Amino acid sequence: MSATPHTLTLPAPAKLNRMLHIVGRRPDGYHELQTLFQIIDLCDYLSFTLRQDGVIELITPMDGVMHDDNLIVRAAKRLQQASGTRLGASITIEKHLPMGGGLGGGSSNAATVLKGLNQLWQLGLSDATLAELGLTLGADVPVFVLGTSAWAEGIGEKLTPVTLDTPWFVVIHPGISVSTPAIFQDSELTRDSLPITMARALQGGVAEWRNDCEATVKKRYPHIAEALDWLAQHAPSRLTGTGACLFAAFDSQEAAQAVAKRANQHWQAWVARGLNTSPLQDALGC
Repeated sequence: MSATPHTLTLPAPAKLNRMLHIVGRRPDGYHELQTLFQIIDLCDYLSFTLRQDGVIELITPMDGVMHDDNLIVRAAKRLQQASGTRLGASITIEKHLPMGGGLGGGSSNAATVLKGLNQLWQLGLSDATLAELGLTLGADVPVFVLGTSAWAEGIGEKLTPVTLDTPWFVVIHPGISVSTPAIFQDSELTRDSLPITMARALQGGVAEWRNDCEATVKKRYPHIAEALDWLAQHAPSRLTGTGACLFAAFDSQEAAQAVAKRANQHWQAWVARGLNTSPLQDALGC
């Protein structure tokens, strides 16, 4: 963390869904999930400068996203309203995570805003309070506020911290966007996986983990199917969320780098380390 009393620069890390089971559908249309979230060390970086005039300004524009619709701005204004502070902030972002890739970039940005401005504005709000605010912005925001690997149920908001293995991952973005609503509305999507306990999920481990969205996504998006099949030649591959990003785990950084180098001939690919504690937690010293 680089900081003065008036500035702050913090990471906003990505996540992977190591597994994703869909166990039902609620009357309101939302799906009941069971998933394992793992933070990885692939990050955006947000910088905050304190303002005394109450203005929230995102200085760095994002293609296709109006200023006031951006989760960064919405999170800052939500915290401002909830706390009653008269302070504001100018915010910039160094963007590395692909938008709409299933890595949780927007949700992570929102969580970093909540935690960063909580410190910059000296509000003293608890993570539990910030997570409640975050949930109003998106179901994945609380896991980034919590800042640990987690077992999640409900729509992904009921979180229990867990400790997972920390392999090196190759993460591939096939260069296309996936419509999450279209996947969840697809009539062929698996919605009746039998619920399992957290203990069973952790005990069964990688061999039993799967993503119930994967078959539907592969059917609708041949480019993603191609990338999944290619990566599966090197290690068991899996979609994260509804995609478009996919990943595989490797025992060593060297092995992951070798595969990522080959993947980069066709797609955008990264090597990232699995973590059990978010770099945002480390940066804030909490």
